[in-house]
Amino acid sequence: MKAIVNVALKQGVLDDQGKATHHALDTLGFKDVVKDVRIGKQIILELNSTTESEAREEVVKMCEKLLANTVIEDYDIEIVG
Repeated sequence: MKAIVNVALKQGVLDDQGKATHHALDTLGFKDVVKDVRIGKQIILELNSTTESEAREEVVKMCEKLLANTVIEDYDIEIVG
């Protein structure tokens, strides 16, 4: 079983990397194409779990303890068969 975790800064938290990327895209000629940029990270985990609910429960614990800084980041979990 595989879990895909997407982690991104919460709305309202300044995303310096996103701002820098947005500025770079503007200077490369994409000024009228890109409205905003937010940078995040994706973590792909191969799990030994036997059920989706067990996998999700374990991944939530991982996110809360290590994978995401829940003070400033949100995360989304997708369990793939």
